[in-house]
Amino acid sequence: NKAKKLYGDPLPEIVSKRLNKELDEIIGNGYAVLYLIAQKLVEKSNNDGYVVGSRGSVGSSLVATMLGITEVNPLPPHYYCPNCNYTEFITDGSYGSGYDLPKKNCPRCGKQLKSDGQDIPFEVFMGFKGEKIPDIDLNFSGEYQSTAHKFIEKLFGKDHVFRAGTISTIASRTAYGFVKKYEEVTGRILNPTEIDRLVSKITGVKRTTGQHPGGLMIVPKNMDVHDFTPVQYPANDRKAGTITTHFDYNSIHDDLVKLDALGHDDPTFIKMLGDLTGIDPMTIDMNDRETLSIFSSTRALGIKPQAINSKVGTFGIPEFGTQFVRQMLEETKPSSFADLVRISGLSHGTDVWLNNARDLIVSKQATLKDVIACRADIMNYLIQKGVDELLAFKIMENVRKGKGLTEEMEREMLNHKVPGWFINSCKKIKYLFPKAHAVAYVSMAFRIAYFKVHYPLEFYSAYFTIKGDEFNMVTVLNGKRAIKERIAQLASIPNKNVKERAEETNLYLALEMIERGFGFLPVDLMRSDYKVFKIEGNSLRIPLSKIPGLGEKLASAIVIARREKEFTSIEDLSKRSGVTKANIETMKALGILNGMPETEQMSLFH
Repeated sequence: NKAKKLYGDPLPEIVSKRLNKELDEIIGNGYAVLYLIAQKLVEKSNNDGYVVGSRGSVGSSLVATMLGITEVNPLPPHYYCPNCNYTEFITDGSYGSGYDLPKKNCPRCGKQLKSDGQDIPFEVFMGFKGEKIPDIDLNFSGEYQSTAHKFIEKLFGKDHVFRAGTISTIASRTAYGFVKKYEEVTGRILNPTEIDRLVSKITGVKRTTGQHPGGLMIVPKNMDVHDFTPVQYPANDRKAGTITTHFDYNSIHDDLVKLDALGHDDPTFIKMLGDLTGIDPMTIDMNDRETLSIFSSTRALGIKPQAINSKVGTFGIPEFGTQFVRQMLEETKPSSFADLVRISGLSHGTDVWLNNARDLIVSKQATLKDVIACRADIMNYLIQKGVDELLAFKIMENVRKGKGLTEEMEREMLNHKVPGWFINSCKKIKYLFPKAHAVAYVSMAFRIAYFKVHYPLEFYSAYFTIKGDEFNMVTVLNGKRAIKERIAQLASIPNKNVKERAEETNLYLALEMIERGFGFLPVDLMRSDYKVFKIEGNSLRIPLSKIPGLGEKLASAIVIARREKEFTSIEDLSKRSGVTKANIETMKALGILNGMPETEQMSLFH
């Protein structure tokens, strides 16, 4: 029904052929149930107001797109008219994404055409004859993940849904440590050969058990979980509250249905931006030139590159904010959505960018549009060159797994005039990212970037609320100079830990926000939210949870207590909210309690 609504009835041949091919393989191999489970899950989340992001290669399936499982449309780039169902497909490889097609009116009814299509072969997902088990991985909002899991339990029954278990084993370095400790305790000195023998025997031995972050194993209705695996608490911890499969999920992956319902920040970010602006993020223009420009300059942000020490404006944009990817953006200067997808693929692959595609671009042997960035690039390009479809698929599979090319493959590629640089590039690659995954991530990133450009305060509010764990309130309130000094301190640390990297990103975004003409308001005991950076005029009010050492739990307790009545003294605040003496001292030092008396006692002499 959705396909006919988009493309008309009868469907264009390119659409009906693709759907029929996919359905034959999905139904013929017994995988229809996996699609229907995923469809119900996504529909439930969408109805509850949370978008779902797809992971992996599920976006290579048009059936998944039409069922609403993924927003990625794998058809070739095309125009379609929502008014009269006119369609126009571009199949010559001139565009990498339908989002990049120039604006155009329908030649039939005159209304503006919409465009879509990311040009991804179905074979990437389920193999050439649909023989691969489809792995449908979904990113739910971290706030919504537990609800999604409960929905699956309700759908199949609690006795038929179990968290996927993991087994942690002893690493070789740890095993070596055990052997050296054995020498120390026993006083024995082992020769190197015996040490190597003992290390090899210990390596891989089970150490503890755990659980997959979002994997659920579904047991058929007419069977018992013990027909497949024993069950247990992760690490035998009864307080964990979840029961997992005893066997590692990889060992029973082909015997039981595994659903991956992972928690992720992007859907939470998207929901908050929609709530703050009243704009549905799924309806924004994916070819907005101002948004696209921040991936190659800071012009749309209205600031100079030296102000934020970056030639691009992608701080805070998922997948594009790290120093490594910002450097890639500076070197490649992307000018289209397809370019961003390529950069995502290049940055996630192994031996795909460094010592490979980067050198080809720098030496001008190839452009960003030419180089291999994702799996589909190989198959699509070789088919364009006239290589047999099955062989093109096999070459893609070999390369993505890091197996290089056989002599026969190389010979066929040369016969079809595939350039030498392309063949050499294939030989260097160790791992290639799926294009569907890149498109899904870039789509989320582009939507967030749209709000950064057009609704800046709402963007910064959402960013600091969701990703501001390491927000350095004291430094930020001391202004630009203090922020730059702290950034310089962090820059001098050679191997920054996760917290230091997060603090650095937060500081760059705070600096950028101030450079764009906005400001931060200090914590106010009666006005600050416990968690959200609230918009007040042209500024963000810092929430209570950013008071050093306070945390969300106590911040929430303060908000609950103040709703009852205003705090009359520091003693009253402490008594009703449960804040500690140390918390009070911090608040005093920050000036948050200025003017508030210590106790309720009145002096007889006033």
